[in-house]
Amino acid sequence: MRIDIEQEEDGHWIAEVPDLPGVLVYGQTRVAAISKAQALALRVIADRLDNGESVPDLEELFAVQR
Repeated sequence: MRIDIEQEEDGHWIAEVPDLPGVLVYGQTRVAAISKAQALALRVIADRLDNGESVPDLEELFAVQR
């Protein structure tokens, strides 16, 4: 899954997983934002699996893209 990340003007980072609506997080560092996005994405995927909902292809779980 792709993680889009960019730095805000105030220095904070924002990371989003476009394939999972609602997975959007902020972090004080690039690494923190990526970690938070990965953790939230895994929670969303687990919840979808528990409820029999569709999930994105998990062959390559995460790829960070700027």
